[in-house]
Formats: sequence, C-alpha cells, structure tokens
Amino acid sequence: MEKKPFVTLEQVQEIVKKYPTPFHLYDEKGIRENARRLNKAFSWNKGYKEYFAVKATPNPYLMKILQEEGIGADCSSLTELMLSDIVGLKQHEIMFSSNVTPDCDYQKAAELGAIINFDDLTHIDHYAKIAPFQETMCCRYNPGGDFTLRNEIMDTPKDAKYGMTKEQMKEAFRKLKAYGVKHFGIHAFLASNTVDNGYYPKLARILFELAVELSQEIGVHIAFINLSGGVGIAYRPDQTPNDIDIIGEGVRQAYEEVLTPAGMDDVAIFTELGRFLLAPYGCLVSKVLHMKHIWKEYAGLDACAANLMRPAIYGAYHHITVLGKENEPCDHMYDVTGGLCENSDKFAVDRMLPEIVPGDYVVIHDTGAHGFSMGYNYNGKLRSAELLLQEDGSVKMIRRAETPEDYFATLDFTPFQK
Repeated sequence: MEKKPFVTLEQVQEIVKKYPTPFHLYDEKGIRENARRLNKAFSWNKGYKEYFAVKATPNPYLMKILQEEGIGADCSSLTELMLSDIVGLKQHEIMFSSNVTPDCDYQKAAELGAIINFDDLTHIDHYAKIAPFQETMCCRYNPGGDFTLRNEIMDTPKDAKYGMTKEQMKEAFRKLKAYGVKHFGIHAFLASNTVDNGYYPKLARILFELAVELSQEIGVHIAFINLSGGVGIAYRPDQTPNDIDIIGEGVRQAYEEVLTPAGMDDVAIFTELGRFLLAPYGCLVSKVLHMKHIWKEYAGLDACAANLMRPAIYGAYHHITVLGKENEPCDHMYDVTGGLCENSDKFAVDRMLPEIVPGDYVVIHDTGAHGFSMGYNYNGKLRSAELLLQEDGSVKMIRRAETPEDYFATLDFTPFQK
C-alpha cells in the first residue's frame, strides 16, 4: 500500500526555481475539505466548535484558513495568544489551556476574553490576584489510572502532569462559583494520536458522566465539554484512518444516553484536533544531496531533524515518497538521514524505497502538524520556509526560510568588533 503525495515532481521542479529545498508545503484544498468534514460530523450539536491546537502548526496564514471555516484556536502560551489576536480571533473563539502558567499569559488571555482552562486547583486563587474572573471558565480533569479501549492500554493518565482529580474538580467548581463564575466547562486529554474510532466516544462518556455529577452536586451550569485532541492520523500506509463521521456519531449516542436524560441537552461540544486537521495536508520536501555506501546504504537529504524532529526523538514513522519514482519497485533498503552531528538524525531506518540518486526529490508525508513547529537550531541549522499550495494551484510563501542573520539576532557582537 502506498501513500500518494498531494504534489508531483513537475510541481516541485517549478517550485524550487523560486524556493529552494527543504521546505514544508501545505495543501489548502485538503485543509478546507477536512475542516468541513469535521464540522459536519459534529453538526448535530448546535454549540459545537473546533479549537485548532495552535502548537501543532503556529502559522497565521493557516490559522486564517481555519478561521474562515469556522474554527477557533486552542492556545497554551503568550505568543500563541498573540498569534490568535493578530489573526482576528476574539473572546470565546480562543481556548487557553496551559500548565505551569506565567502571570503574563493569564493576563493576556483575560485581556482577549479567551476561555481560560485551569490546569490545577491552586491556580484559581492565584489567578484571583492577576485578573478578573469571567462568567465562563473551565477546568481540566485527570481521572488517573490507565485509559483502556477494548482492553488495550491507550495511555496512562496517572503519569500525566495535566489536570485535576475528581475531588479537586469539585473544589475548583465551588471556588469558581464563589468567585462569580456562572457557566462551567470540563476539559480532558487522556490519549494521544489514537487511530481508533472508539476513543472520542469513550472519553465523551467519561466526561458526560462527570458533568452530570458536578452539575447535580455543586449546582452549576455546565456550558461545554471539551474533548480536546487525541484523534490521530494514519501515519503508516497500512493503517486504517479514523472515520470522523463514525466518531461524531459515537459521541452523539453517548450524549443522548447520558446528558439528555439529565436535562443537560444544551451542553456544547468542543474539540482541539490539531493533528487530525492538518497533519496529512503538510509535507516536507527535500533534495537528496549525497549517497553513502558503508555498512549500510544511506541517502542524505538537505533536510534534517531541525526541520522534522519526530523520527529522531520518538522513532516516529513518516512515509517517504521519491518523486517521479512512485511506480518503481521498492527494492533498495536505505537509512534516510539529515546532516546533524547526531546519529538519531534519521527520517527512516532500513526503509525499502526505489533506487535513489543525488538530485532526487523526496516527500516526507504527514508533517502538517508537529512538523515545522518542533524545529530547532542545533548545529546552527536554519529552519526552512513554509509554503502554501493554494486551491488554484499557485504557491505562496507563508514563512520565509531563516537566515544566518536570524540565528545571530539575539547576540550582541559589539564587544568583539574592533
């Protein structure tokens, strides 16, 4: 089974005349279509809203495309809040979910009127010294234990630093109620990058049952439940991707079985699907610089882990297509590497690919989320440009490549100049 790139060799050969490799390329048509599929899958809930996880791909051009599709922003830092403000997102179009939060971040979130999601009970009294409470605020839940689906452990909330226990949630809601909060939200993230249509419905049921308990025991209005992220993508070509229609229907069934009988059918559903929304609609395009033949065969690219670090730090799989050779047999085994002084700087290990020669262009798939955003400058490597393949087929630069001047911008060379 083979993944098909959204860009061809002929298109790349035209693009590199103006923008040299490596670069991240995003598919506007794919992004918009996926956003519409997501909104349709949850259209049964009249208050539904997706808050794109800005950390996944913090680029205002992409955020603007999503805003045009009715999508808000999930922020976790001051700069992400600033980006959302610049794009024109306002008030409840922004969710602010952070941990170990600096005062200035809370202040900015309050200034923008964002929905603030408290990660810890102690943050509430601390926040009272910083900014006024809004009518609508949120708390993050951590049920502890292992999160299992069909007897398989999907993740371990007990080891996660995020959220509060159930008893802490109750105390937090009492505190917020005393501070004048009128509408409450519940948020939780219990598993990452799941490729299982049952994840969201099971998480939803857990949070819906918690919402009923909190509403009845504390006497508060639950305005929304934020299922956050965790719905992943099929990075491997042999994986079956999530079906967002099935997922949306599963959440609806849980809603009608738990919330509706409790008289809570006005609760809005929120999501924060950064990876699901964008990952398949971005790729890293790179050129083969050198071939090395020692104990193994190496294909060396002009990209490196500074452009995409997931394979280096997680051993994460990203599919690779050699452009122009899509129909050739994958009968050569390579380690596909970058040029960092780290042996982990490999996009693939023992990967079967068509024969590669210097000058070939490769597409590394599924970098539209947690790709460019996780970049860094080790070895003095400079981060690449980000380009947008627009719906009309034209290409627009939405972030220029870094230069040595950028790398040196935070240094003062005055003492060394004569």
